[in-house]
Amino acid sequence: MKRISTIDTVRGLVMVIMALDHVRDLLHMPALTQNPTDLSTTTAPIFLTRLVTHLCAPTFVFLAGTSVYLSVQKDAALYATGDNDGRSLAERSRFLLKRGLVLVLLEVTLINFAFWTDIQFRSMMLQVIFVIGVGLVLLSWLIRFQVRSILIAGLLIVFLHDLLLLVPPFTNQSARLGWALLFRTDFFAVSPNFSLLVAYSIVPWFGIMLLGYGCGPLFAKPIAERKTQLIRLGVGSLALFLVFRFLNLYGDPVPWSAQKNGLFTVLSFLNINKYPPSLLYTAFTLGIMFLLLALFDGSRSGLARRLEVYGKVPLFYYLIHWYLVKGAMIGMVLLQGYSFSDMPLGPMSFGRPAAAGVTLPVVYAVWLALVIILYPLCAWYGRYKAEHPEVAWTRYV
Repeated sequence: MKRISTIDTVRGLVMVIMALDHVRDLLHMPALTQNPTDLSTTTAPIFLTRLVTHLCAPTFVFLAGTSVYLSVQKDAALYATGDNDGRSLAERSRFLLKRGLVLVLLEVTLINFAFWTDIQFRSMMLQVIFVIGVGLVLLSWLIRFQVRSILIAGLLIVFLHDLLLLVPPFTNQSARLGWALLFRTDFFAVSPNFSLLVAYSIVPWFGIMLLGYGCGPLFAKPIAERKTQLIRLGVGSLALFLVFRFLNLYGDPVPWSAQKNGLFTVLSFLNINKYPPSLLYTAFTLGIMFLLLALFDGSRSGLARRLEVYGKVPLFYYLIHWYLVKGAMIGMVLLQGYSFSDMPLGPMSFGRPAAAGVTLPVVYAVWLALVIILYPLCAWYGRYKAEHPEVAWTRYV
């Protein structure tokens, strides 16, 4: 099965946007103390900067599921013809298992070190690479089932997991940790020297990955038919969001309400829950994703080709961009007159002095510079992977 360029293009777009959120987290002046979606303290530019980056994680996870489906189908087709590049079902399952475990390992080592730059690892945050890794481990078993069954499972999780918010918090710490890993974002101050933040819970995000896998057959259709179906899915998802959000009855734990003016009332309407991803958050973000897939499907414009460069090497981009963002933060702190000894290290501390930071326009400037720097690096690595298929480790990064 031929590689679908629109998947790489849209994945590249959301990865570029993702870097904006991480630059804002580490460099923006109020980011240490201000929740960008708290309507009592935020501003419209800060809220909208955060809102647009909501698109990233669901798209990333959904397309990870789609990519697994396409890879499985390609392997099956090659194996059926006796091609040496094909893999049996058992071999495909083992590869997914190993790749998932590699992602989990990278999350708790290189990625978390990039967040905190603390050699003692006194902080641990489980984010998107963690849930994708666990999702691949689970899919290594589920690929034996029919695609339709996997799609139905994904729909049931996405539509029904909000009901679990009715379950009261656990007092037993082991039960609370297990519940957080599976269903609900939670923070654990394990000791004075170690804290754990389960930012991404497995089951809600795995539901999105299952949707991506279940929609995989759509990409085997001719472009014209595929574009039509993608537009229908996008419009349908956004219509579901609008109807359910307007009714204010189900689909998000925080209802919208009238605010101090019309603009902030609209922001309240759009203020949907990511941790864990609510039904309305998922419908809103995936609706936009479907429309973007339709927009870029078959496009070979200059923008599409440049975004594709990022999207072909997503994990490489993700790893490198975190170290560049952290390097930018350290450079900012030093340029503002602080020394390394002024950078606080410890549980849940990025190492940025409380008074250090830059304005939102500077955040955008740093973000654009970072994205430009990443382009030749991603282009080089993409060529290296294509020219050296015999190098086994490139299949994991």
